[in-house]
Amino acid sequence: MTSHDVVAIVRRVAAERSIGHLGTLDPMATGVLPLLLGKYTRLAQFFGSSEKSYEGRIRFGYATDTFDAEGAATTEPKPLTHTLEELRDLAKTFHGPIDQVPPVYSAKKIQGVPAHKLARAGAEVPVKPARITIHDFQLLSLERDETAFTIHVSAGGYVRSVAHELGQLAGCGAHLSMLRRTQAGPFTLQHAITIDDLKTLSIAEIEARLPHPRTLLPEMPCVTVDEQTAGKLRNGLQVNVPDFSQAPLVKIFTSPTDLLAIGKRIAGTLIQPTVVIG
Repeated sequence: MTSHDVVAIVRRVAAERSIGHLGTLDPMATGVLPLLLGKYTRLAQFFGSSEKSYEGRIRFGYATDTFDAEGAATTEPKPLTHTLEELRDLAKTFHGPIDQVPPVYSAKKIQGVPAHKLARAGAEVPVKPARITIHDFQLLSLERDETAFTIHVSAGGYVRSVAHELGQLAGCGAHLSMLRRTQAGPFTLQHAITIDDLKTLSIAEIEARLPHPRTLLPEMPCVTVDEQTAGKLRNGLQVNVPDFSQAPLVKIFTSPTDLLAIGKRIAGTLIQPTVVIG
């Protein structure tokens, strides 16, 4: 199942045409896929730097062209000769800011075209290293030629590339054999609704399980305005709001649950609406 497949299912269930996801999941991966529905799709720009956490398995013995189990082998089979402790020493390379080369088969765009489309068309894909940060990478166990791991990485990081490069360091090649995203920004597995549940729950039951609007983008303070001020914001006018936090961006509500806009602080309590969704 692709991320696009999930969007199509939610579109049918919710009867909502406007749906966007906050970062794709590879077809072989499972886990958290945050979706924005309706007017909330306008908030996508504020989630671009969200960090992500995963759990999964890396299989040693050969590399693949996609860096995961769905690809074709690109190296001859070679047995893993390292112990778990030796692999952990190699894994220390993947910590902190690093320059990472994305997989050729990825959603990363080259002149507006996803790299995987160019690769499948037989074109040469000029992928360039990107600066990312790996906050934590732990190898948990080793069973035969597979190691279980957890990883916490910045936006733009590819776990498949970590698996591939670890295999190069081990001298035998490796690829990602299983991946599950456990967290994307503030959203975790505990927040998630399964596809099976989506198909059986009523709209009211689904809405009851969605995050409260005031919990979204927690780095931004919330402020409530009256209807007169709301009207000015809808027209793109600067207004003074009762917020003294000095945060650069503010969530503006017209009621406890109705999000009207995201505002940018100009000076003091003077706010300029940057995105109006209400």
